[in-house]
Amino acid sequence: MGGDQARDDLRAVRPGAPRPGSTNPVSRLHPAARLEDAFDRRVAAVLRRRGWTLRIEPYAGYGAPGWVRVFARTLLAAPVVKEHDLPGSGAAAQAGARTAPALRGWRSFATAQVAGAHVEVRVGDRVHVVTTDRGGYLDVRLESDLEPGWHDVELRAADGAVAVAPVHVVGPEVRSGIVSDIDDTVLVTRLPRIFVAAWNTLVRHENAREPVPGMAGLYARLTGGRPEIPVLYLSTGAWNAAPAIGRFLRRFGYPRGPMLLTDWGPTNTGWFRSGREHKLGQLERLAEDFPAIRWVLVGDDGQHDPQIFAATAARNPQHVRAVLIRQLTFAEHVLAHGLPAPAPESVRAEQRAAHRGIPVLQGPDGYALLRAVQAAGVTLD
Repeated sequence: MGGDQARDDLRAVRPGAPRPGSTNPVSRLHPAARLEDAFDRRVAAVLRRRGWTLRIEPYAGYGAPGWVRVFARTLLAAPVVKEHDLPGSGAAAQAGARTAPALRGWRSFATAQVAGAHVEVRVGDRVHVVTTDRGGYLDVRLESDLEPGWHDVELRAADGAVAVAPVHVVGPEVRSGIVSDIDDTVLVTRLPRIFVAAWNTLVRHENAREPVPGMAGLYARLTGGRPEIPVLYLSTGAWNAAPAIGRFLRRFGYPRGPMLLTDWGPTNTGWFRSGREHKLGQLERLAEDFPAIRWVLVGDDGQHDPQIFAATAARNPQHVRAVLIRQLTFAEHVLAHGLPAPAPESVRAEQRAAHRGIPVLQGPDGYALLRAVQAAGVTLD
């Protein structure tokens, strides 16, 4: 991609321009989205006049023989900021790479996205040109000739920015995998108490984040150290936090694997994204992407995981091997939903899943869940 294309990408965020990354015409966007777009265009214009340049922040993806799903984001950064200083420099930790130096969480949010940027994606011997959406994100399924295992996909922007996104190509013989929630399942976040969550995410140093005891060991026992078994981390958290979460997972010995996060803020049709719909949609897509795999779904009883997993089991019972629920403490339940115990709807959801013959196992931490898994004979074969 040459200079003309780079100039087109610069114009993609100029005031008054349509957002090429959006699937809806600007005239049909929700007013909140239009306000956000106008603000982003003005910020991008100011930053570009100050010499900020386009960068690519890669995230780990997944695939199967014949295709890969690639995740990334285009954003602006000051020319004095080196690639290893960017928040996304630790994203390769999702693929098991040596962890990058920890950062305070706020640095991952101090960025300006670039909508409608054209990115060349090299997948093995195949080259694709794709366009980022109105939030600057790429989430694309592309044809591929990669063999099963972990691979690097090269991403190149029109103005020369280059990044590498790892992808896990799952072999056709694999029949089991893990989908794990993040907040209060593997990482103590005490959501949704907004001030605590904001402190943990934006201010507190990464090295001070707390793992849920025993969960890394539980996943290690379930996978048996077999790298071919896919492990995906599903959360309603923002993509901005992906590099920090990836470094956290690497540091505490969790299996490597892609994340399925979301973009906070207004959508094309409303003020806020639905976390429940995000999780349900991603689980539905995994069932379609990997029709032969049965998943162990891992979450906690502080929010909506039991209801989401029950709904998934009802829609695709053949794709759910077991449901593991980490039981929050008295204090965590109060912070999560104001009650000292699981919400009644969560309890009913767990019962519905169990009635379908799917093991629903509970425990306060990974050690208790591992004992329950062993007693129930749940394995990933």
